[in-house]
Amino acid sequence: MGPVGICGSDIKYWTHGYCSGVFVLRAPMVLGHEGAGTVVQTGSKVKNLQVGDRVAIEPGVPCLRCRVCREGRYNLCPDMQFCATPPIHGNLCRLYKHPAAFCHRLPERVDLEQGALVEPLAVAVHACRRGGVRTGCLVLVCGADIDDGRLAFAKEIGADYVINVRGLEEPIAAQQIITTAGSAPDVTIECSGSDYSMTLGIHATHPGGSIVQVGRGSQVPSIPLTIAATKEVDIKGVFRYANCYETAISLINSGQLPNLKQLISHRYPLAETEVAFKTAMSRDAGAIKVIIDCDQ
Repeated sequence: MGPVGICGSDIKYWTHGYCSGVFVLRAPMVLGHEGAGTVVQTGSKVKNLQVGDRVAIEPGVPCLRCRVCREGRYNLCPDMQFCATPPIHGNLCRLYKHPAAFCHRLPERVDLEQGALVEPLAVAVHACRRGGVRTGCLVLVCGADIDDGRLAFAKEIGADYVINVRGLEEPIAAQQIITTAGSAPDVTIECSGSDYSMTLGIHATHPGGSIVQVGRGSQVPSIPLTIAATKEVDIKGVFRYANCYETAISLINSGQLPNLKQLISHRYPLAETEVAFKTAMSRDAGAIKVIIDCDQ
């Protein structure tokens, strides 16, 4: 393996032994699922890859036989084998074996660090597809909205407006967002896992728009569904991604995401994995995306 990014789910397993209240560790498990690397060996039946190819690893391997797989929504496969989701080991290691069909060759101009960012980028691609984001859409992203440092970074890499909603009740915060942007957002993408943000999104989203839930909030959230129904705001879930890797790689290769690598705030060798995780957890460190290089 080469670079592997630390995800919030990795931190939850490391600190609490479970993620989303559903996936629970029962035995020791290797973490990591945001990875890229160089092929060092292939099986006798592999035709799409050869030794020396650089690849981004799509961590989920579905059965490809069940109904949702046949419908193309293989991310919902009940028999999914996903890196670093119990009991499947992740790819935070020097050598890692993975089915060739889910190893995506990287173009020459896409380096391995960008390859490791393909996994979280695929989540963004899937979220935009679920929300119906298109050219000209006004999109509200909830995720960094009580942290001034992260909001400043979001502004630096391309956000048109940023608002710190700390201390504001949801309807008031929603109105401030609408006033600042000059219109209600067509699509809200909730990435924080906060019930507050889901409520904020319901109040802020334009009637007939949609809210995409990327973050994982409480199991039984208290949100104003009646308001959402009255506004005909569609609430759509996101679980990982399907058929998004090639699009994500193409976006990077085409140069449409020139600021992508700015997301990498810290880099560590494999021997300093514990330090890397502590950095990813620390608010004082100002971490955005922490990368561990398994080749170092």
